[in-house]
Amino acid sequence: MDRQPTPDLTVLASFSGEGGVERMLLNLLNVFATGGLRVELLLIKTRSRHLRELHPAIRVVELGSRHTATSLWPLLRYLRARRPPRLLVAKDRAGRLAVLARLLARSPSRLVVRLGTNLSAAQAQTHPLKRWLRRLPIRLLYPHIDQIVAVSEGVKQDTLAISGIPTGHISVVRNPVVTPRLLELAQAPAPHPWLQEKQGPVILGAGRLTRQKDFPCLLRAFARLNESHPCRLIILGDGRQRTLLETLARELGIARKLALPGFSDNPYAFMARADLFVLSSRWEGSPNVLTEAMALGTPVVATDCPSGPRETLAGGRFGPLVPVGDWRALGDAMGRALDQPMDGDSLRAAVREYTAEASASRYLEILEMPPRPSDAAVD
Repeated sequence: MDRQPTPDLTVLASFSGEGGVERMLLNLLNVFATGGLRVELLLIKTRSRHLRELHPAIRVVELGSRHTATSLWPLLRYLRARRPPRLLVAKDRAGRLAVLARLLARSPSRLVVRLGTNLSAAQAQTHPLKRWLRRLPIRLLYPHIDQIVAVSEGVKQDTLAISGIPTGHISVVRNPVVTPRLLELAQAPAPHPWLQEKQGPVILGAGRLTRQKDFPCLLRAFARLNESHPCRLIILGDGRQRTLLETLARELGIARKLALPGFSDNPYAFMARADLFVLSSRWEGSPNVLTEAMALGTPVVATDCPSGPRETLAGGRFGPLVPVGDWRALGDAMGRALDQPMDGDSLRAAVREYTAEASASRYLEILEMPPRPSDAAVD
């Protein structure tokens, strides 16, 4: 391990699937590597198809553990051996692990932790004692983090309330969503028969089939919409609620108008051809799928959940916002969006600050990354 050149940046992450965090981290690291930075990616878990798209210059180091809770000693050894000048961590639990490892290793690494979830909303229905036990280590350990990156203003305010740290220790940086690769993949052939020869509008939803995404609300809203606007609904993603959604679709009489194709390596080809993208979530951090749809010029409707949609849609300027769980309001908003779709150029302009390059530039500022010799001004 110590025979390799010291990295400019070490990134600690757990790649356990094909979720938004993994995709955003991939986009960010690839921009870093393309810019010539020496990046080492420390992996706790390695189960993700996104890793296939990692820039070849990025050095991958597997910690050898399979869970964050058992990764303290491997991370401690790494920090003592490599002494990286900067350590970027992708999630809360791994961030708290990094605090402990850095203290024990007496490491000089500048520690930056990215937070992408509104914790208060996610824990709203948990037992008060469980919430207290979850938040206690945050209040104890977060003061030892040099800087926290929140993916939205809502996540920042929630983190400030939970952690008690000074506001200056948290920066808002938009997710690195919009990339040339996204725009390229959107041009692929139509991935579903309903998008090849349309027989009416096609609505799209995407995300893990879990309680957080509240796809039952979307199904009820779609059934209401379908009474006045005959259309079809595609929901991309896998998860434990698949059977529940299939049963509900039959009960609502929309089973023949619903497609659940599962996970897609290229959701952008779906987004670019859909007539409307709908986010029905109960909570988010900053919903990447909403930003991606807008970057492709697709009209959107979203629940006004904590956090992110209100910021991305500028309070409803770029798409309707409806109360969380209100399927009637959601169905009505979907109908209005189909009748008077937002201009695609306006939607694309609204998400300009979500480009991978803009996001990476802000991360480098927060990491206090000095300019490389090739970037220095010539006298």
